[in-house]
Amino acid sequence: MGLRAAPSCAAATASAAAAGAEQRRRPRLCPPPLALLLLLLLILGLLHAGDCQQPAQCRIQKCTTDFVSLTSHLNSAIDGFDSEFCKALRAYAGCTQRTSKACRGNLVYHSAVLGISDLMSQRNCSKDGPTSSTNPEVTHDPCNYHSHTGAREHKGGDQNPPNYLFCGLFGDPHLRTFKDHFQTCKVEGAWPLIDNNYLSVQVTNVPVVPGSSATATNKITIIFKAHRECTDQKVYQAVTDDLPAAFVDGTTSGGDGEAKSLLIVERESGRYVEMHARYIGTTVFVRQLGRYLTLAIRMPEDLAMSFEESQDLQLCVNGCPLSERIDDGQGQVSAILGHSLPHTSLVQAWPGYTLETANTQCHEKMPVKDIYFQSCVFDLLTTGDANFTAAAHSALEDVEALHPRKERWHIFPSSGNGTPRGGSNLSVSLGLMCLILIVFL
Repeated sequence: MGLRAAPSCAAATASAAAAGAEQRRRPRLCPPPLALLLLLLLILGLLHAGDCQQPAQCRIQKCTTDFVSLTSHLNSAIDGFDSEFCKALRAYAGCTQRTSKACRGNLVYHSAVLGISDLMSQRNCSKDGPTSSTNPEVTHDPCNYHSHTGAREHKGGDQNPPNYLFCGLFGDPHLRTFKDHFQTCKVEGAWPLIDNNYLSVQVTNVPVVPGSSATATNKITIIFKAHRECTDQKVYQAVTDDLPAAFVDGTTSGGDGEAKSLLIVERESGRYVEMHARYIGTTVFVRQLGRYLTLAIRMPEDLAMSFEESQDLQLCVNGCPLSERIDDGQGQVSAILGHSLPHTSLVQAWPGYTLETANTQCHEKMPVKDIYFQSCVFDLLTTGDANFTAAAHSALEDVEALHPRKERWHIFPSSGNGTPRGGSNLSVSLGLMCLILIVFL
């Protein structure tokens, strides 16, 4: 027996009137129990609400979207962050209150309310105070990259948020390019990582172990090029045992006003500094681990690719020249297979680490056996320097902090056709030892 569609409000009214007339013609029966009457009224009320009234819409998604748009451009390293973040939180809280009736029973809504309360406690935000406007008048701040990209979206131009690229260099040295290609290179001497219209980064690499082609970075030079009224040219230079928290001219910022367009933030004295260039939406991390330096950069794609043809030698853009690579061309430091080694090579590596002890030490810091783990093992076997374990671990932390796409944080070894490489642990061990032999030849 098929189901019939629910009657319209007019039809329901007409049916009720007809039923009333029929009731008057019939002899009176005993009244139904009170509970049954209440149940009948409840069912009729629900049917009436479903057919004759459009329920209010829960707008928690709109509240959350507005909050994200108000906070996505904020930088915790810049003065005034807490004030602006609290304004956005209060606006978020007000939005959830206005839609509370329509969102009763909505798990997303209740989760948002709890999250707002936690964030306000963490940031010491008062419940009373100014709020951010969810429809602000978009102004063009030439010294805030996020401001003028937001202005383009507001005017109906570019509707997509800016795409960011990541580049990193660490260890012996291992390079992760803007295209997420992973390479192990020699590149002894001075080499340009980035050289575009806005930023230049050059590294200098020196041999790590006598008789080996393996090198590591002992000097980094970064030039933030002059940019209209935002900043004069600023040069930063770090060398081993001298990781300053200032530019070479002694200043720690660039640009006028309270919200500096360029700022150096020292996270760990002599060991870790960050540079935030608001005017080009770029962040740079520089660390010293042991005797050598590491570098990580996030930069908008449209700016990173703004360079002339003569500036094509950029390791972050095109990778290391083939003649300078000491991996297998796939970025795998443990994937050169198909060679046999004397049994003693598997037992004793250079200098003082075996493959087993290197694996154990690296696994303590990096439980995921990705390319960063393999780079750690490779560096321990080729140098014997335990600081390279910390370098690989910090490099992965920098990826997690700066790389815009979480699904690409980890890079796993693959065969030439891009599929995961199979084979036994012995094969991988043989491959790694073969590569180490190549380094020392």
